[in-house]
Amino acid sequence: MAMAEVPNLIPAMPEIFLALAAMTLLMLGVFQKAETADGVLRASRLTSNLGVLSLVLALALVFTVSGGTLVSFGGLFISDPFASYVKVLILVASGFTLVLAQGWLERQGAHRFEYAVLVLLATVGMMMMVSAFNLMSLYIGLELQSLSLYVLAAFLRDDVRSTESALKYFVLGALASGLMLYGMSLVYGFSGTTDFAVIRTAIAGEASIGLLVGLVFVTAGLAFKVSAVPFHMWTPDVYEGAPTPVTAFFAVAPKIAALALFMRVMMGPFGDLAAQWQQVIMTMAVLSMAVGSFGAIAQSNIKRMMAYSSIGHVGYSLIGLAVADVSGITGVLVYLTIYVFMNVGAFACIMAMRRGGRAVEHIFELGGVAKTHPGMAAALAVMMFSMAGIPPLAGFFGKLYIFLAAIEAGYYIIAVIGVLASVVSAYYYLRIIKVMYFDEPGVDPLDSPLPVTITVVLAVTSAVIVLFFAFPSPVIRAAEAAAQSLF
Repeated sequence: MAMAEVPNLIPAMPEIFLALAAMTLLMLGVFQKAETADGVLRASRLTSNLGVLSLVLALALVFTVSGGTLVSFGGLFISDPFASYVKVLILVASGFTLVLAQGWLERQGAHRFEYAVLVLLATVGMMMMVSAFNLMSLYIGLELQSLSLYVLAAFLRDDVRSTESALKYFVLGALASGLMLYGMSLVYGFSGTTDFAVIRTAIAGEASIGLLVGLVFVTAGLAFKVSAVPFHMWTPDVYEGAPTPVTAFFAVAPKIAALALFMRVMMGPFGDLAAQWQQVIMTMAVLSMAVGSFGAIAQSNIKRMMAYSSIGHVGYSLIGLAVADVSGITGVLVYLTIYVFMNVGAFACIMAMRRGGRAVEHIFELGGVAKTHPGMAAALAVMMFSMAGIPPLAGFFGKLYIFLAAIEAGYYIIAVIGVLASVVSAYYYLRIIKVMYFDEPGVDPLDSPLPVTITVVLAVTSAVIVLFFAFPSPVIRAAEAAAQSLF
């Protein structure tokens, strides 16, 4: 009997390394941990530090194996410039949030070594998603990410809000997975394959009704993962209830991975059916921008406000997908790059909001922060101005490239709606700045000084947001190369 051919492992080296690192850290944490407070803290810090190191090494591996387009594992896995670009964003986002999480969890008394392991496993799932070239590998990556995120949402086991948010996320996530699986089964049934390249050939511009129905269900499942309206209902509750470091992680890495997967699925196997799905994506984009902009206005909890803000940001990203050409995808990738730094910086400030050792989350509690914490107030102001799209900060350029792509493609109305939604969203971003700089401080100021990790992350993210306008070329060139590899 002939031996099975060994697949080319080189394209998947970052994922393989990160999976092995996660399993190693799991064993290390178990053996390191003693049944004492010091032992638990030591194991938590060790796995957290090694987890960050693993993400950095995985990032180096991504740069090492990137370059051309390679398909491996019998067509299940693809390594191309698009996947490499998105993996860099995912690893940077995961690294930042893991750096921020350790100190916050220690201050909450919730430090456990499993946190870093779960983040690494979720990251492996995300990287698998963006390199999926088959419906089977897509689903495996998606579920590896989702199962890790369900546990992370409930990481504060004794907190009612945390467990409630995790339960909501799990139930709705399982429903979305079911919808997607049903859609995949229809696509397989009517095309005869699960391979992206073969599906595209089988469709060849003509699709049966059954296959289009399957595409509808797949789109609904992906829309849930990116929290696009009308599949957004889980987002505010989960963002508010989950521990703040977990919310920060949810807001960046999984969102980027899911949007990248959305782009690969729609532009890859179903690219020839763009005329069939563009209106659906545009509708979701408009609804997401509207709900995100108007829903955030009434929020007093800053994490709920950031949840609605993220729904709005997904709406802007979906405009680029709806354009369905290289300039649209390039705009989305540039937007997501800027989005990582804006959100990490904003959540670093939210993690720094503590009074008397207790985490606070309400916007009014930021009153007078500009007097007591001028550095943090300035950093949060930069993030809010950038999210509002005020030039010359990076957020302005993120929206500019997406709106320009829509205008070049002739979609003037959706570009105008995007600009109007951006104007509405400026209200709640600027409100935070107004509270920090013009409201009187509360009876007790926020705790100071800021932890070193938060200070460093704020310095890095603020510098990127402020200086992006001076050095945009490397990001734009890399995004264009990544976008072209999808077509």
